[in-house]
Amino acid sequence: MEPDRTPPVPPIPVAPSAITGNGAQSRFATLMVATCNLLNLAQPGRHFYAGQDPYSQNEFERKVEWLGARFKVLNADVIAVQEVWDEVALRAAVAHSGLQYGFVSVPGAENGLGQHGAQGTPRVGIVSRLKVESVTSLADFPAAAVVDVPGIGPHNRFERPPLLATLRMKHGQAVGVITAHLKSKRPKYLQDAEGRPLEDPADPAVQAIGSLRSLIMRAGEALALRLKVVELLHRTRLPLIVMGDLNDGPHSVTTQLIAATSQVAYDKGARDNALFSAWDVMGEAALRRDVAFSHIHQGYPEVLDQVLVSEEFVATSRASIGDVKRVEVFNDHLFEGRDRSRSDHGFVRALLRLRLPDPAPPD
Repeated sequence: MEPDRTPPVPPIPVAPSAITGNGAQSRFATLMVATCNLLNLAQPGRHFYAGQDPYSQNEFERKVEWLGARFKVLNADVIAVQEVWDEVALRAAVAHSGLQYGFVSVPGAENGLGQHGAQGTPRVGIVSRLKVESVTSLADFPAAAVVDVPGIGPHNRFERPPLLATLRMKHGQAVGVITAHLKSKRPKYLQDAEGRPLEDPADPAVQAIGSLRSLIMRAGEALALRLKVVELLHRTRLPLIVMGDLNDGPHSVTTQLIAATSQVAYDKGARDNALFSAWDVMGEAALRRDVAFSHIHQGYPEVLDQVLVSEEFVATSRASIGDVKRVEVFNDHLFEGRDRSRSDHGFVRALLRLRLPDPAPPD
């Protein structure tokens, strides 16, 4: 989805929430956010998964050039990234964009003295033009979210810890951003300490049990993330954005564990703790398309990469201090064939707005 093929977007009518008490139109600051699964972004020559060859220098250069071009097209203020093995590789891709970003961080995937990037599984990170006041990796589950996985035991930590960042807009408004990458649907098979299989993955019964393990693990991660969302939103006015590869659809049980959007239909007070799909609450309804998928699995399109927002971005909410103007999915490259230099996920971008303080009245 290249910019020169995107028709000009007409201005949307002013929503009721955009009118101040004295009848004047509110002023807004814009915030462009995007989520990008980068498909195993790693340094050349670096082994990341058993059975997969490391990138050659040529492959690596093609990958960071491709990502840099995509970042330039997105031109987002905040980018939530997933599947990063080496932070230095992400910095190279950002540099190829030609855009200026003051903050690039992938906790757990740092490179430097005594640091060798992510180990065992890739990590999530954030790229930001906004001032970053704090960044925290959410590694451990709260006790209430610990689940027992058949054959494995207690699952009490995220495989890929979500990243909670507190950002500050130029006009002073704080915004919370969580980058997440939940457990995939790929079956979880038992292995010994050296990584050798302890069960036959060709056995249909073993496949079913492996899929159940993955589901339980993803549900535990979703619940742990939900508890953090409630902690951040309950009786606060913090605008919160949760972005990333949730490895399930917007209406799935695991996504709704995080968002609890369905509770709003029965209890309006639940809006305070709920998250809403940016796609569902955006103002420019004409841009909604049935082709807004972000991944293709065995020929079937799926929406795995999501942007969820708190009620502060829902124009119809009494607590609204902004809105979602539009959401776009950049997925043309999914039809270009499998190539490690490109991502196997579409990138999702959302244009959000936050209301500026009313100007002081003249003397």
